[in-house]
Amino acid sequence: MNEKKRKAHIVLVGFMGTGKSTVCQLLAKRLGYDAVDMDAEIERREGRRIKDIFAEEGEAAFRKAETEALFEILARPDVQIVATGGGAVLAEHNCEAMLKDGYVIALTADAAHIIARVANDTARPLLQGNAAAAVNRLLHERKRAYDFAHLTIDTTDLTPQQVADRIGEGWLQLG
Repeated sequence: MNEKKRKAHIVLVGFMGTGKSTVCQLLAKRLGYDAVDMDAEIERREGRRIKDIFAEEGEAAFRKAETEALFEILARPDVQIVATGGGAVLAEHNCEAMLKDGYVIALTADAAHIIARVANDTARPLLQGNAAAAVNRLLHERKRAYDFAHLTIDTTDLTPQQVADRIGEGWLQLG
């Protein structure tokens, strides 16, 4: 695992609102690696917001842009902390690439905490309308989607700093 670790990115996956973006920043600071938020990277590459991609071209166009961004990010030679979008795991080839080039950590949380964290976020295209109903439906649809990860951490009762500390300690112990 030592040689693999030196070449691997730390890839955070999980449902929206589990803390991927915040933990990514904290973990990058702790370990001294670059932080990459895939949603921000997609917006930079596409020159528009994610909700606009969804509105103008639909989810399929967004997922294509997401896969392209993911593969480009994972091909970078320096270790990075990567926060993926919650749906990046929906394509099997994305999961395979994450496992090949990364140490994958799934962040989870219970539905009530996720709803509290994302209910008022108008930038999330999949939550338009009744956010609670959308979260519950998507959680059910993606129930096993994050199971491929090397490690899973439930963030429900943890602060983002506690999550970053757990990951950082585990990473350093890997050698």
